[in-house]
Amino acid sequence: MYEYLSGKLAYKAPTHVVLDVGGIGYHVHISLHTYSQIKDHEQCKLFISFQVREDAHTLYGFAEEGERRLFEHLISVSGIGPNTGRMILSSITPEEIQSAIIQGNAPLIQRIKGIGPKTAQRLVLELQDKLKKQGPDALIAVHHQQSIPEEALSALIMLGFARAQAEKVLAGVFQGNPSLTVEALIKEALKKL
Repeated sequence: MYEYLSGKLAYKAPTHVVLDVGGIGYHVHISLHTYSQIKDHEQCKLFISFQVREDAHTLYGFAEEGERRLFEHLISVSGIGPNTGRMILSSITPEEIQSAIIQGNAPLIQRIKGIGPKTAQRLVLELQDKLKKQGPDALIAVHHQQSIPEEALSALIMLGFARAQAEKVLAGVFQGNPSLTVEALIKEALKKL
């Protein structure tokens, strides 16, 4: 329902923010990882995961699209709710979580408060193959720049180009000039496709 919210940070705390979007204040739960990335900003864009329960409609926001994707993978596992997913993302970095799951490192996951041995094993069993199948694209974007090739790739696929061919061309263009905007990256890639 919500892809992202972009606006002025009316209130910031390590667990949540109030994001003023066009005069409407949205209460958005965040992880410590996201907080560390937005704490010095007045304006921000948060990628949203909208969770509906019988008694509440809750927004969870993430500074990076990759962190949101990982959050949604985590909460797809039986026994992991949104608050536990947020706790996991607040305890260790998204990169470490993803790496631990792919490598089957349940003891690292177990060190997170509220995660026992059975839950850690379940996370590894249910998500290991999913994250491996996604390949390098599944790696969490540490910088916002890393989402630029993903946006460009989506645009090229919608234009009808084959994914594998578009990925190869985009990788070459972006590696040669990582400061390109999405629009410039698409234009350069189109010249080579």
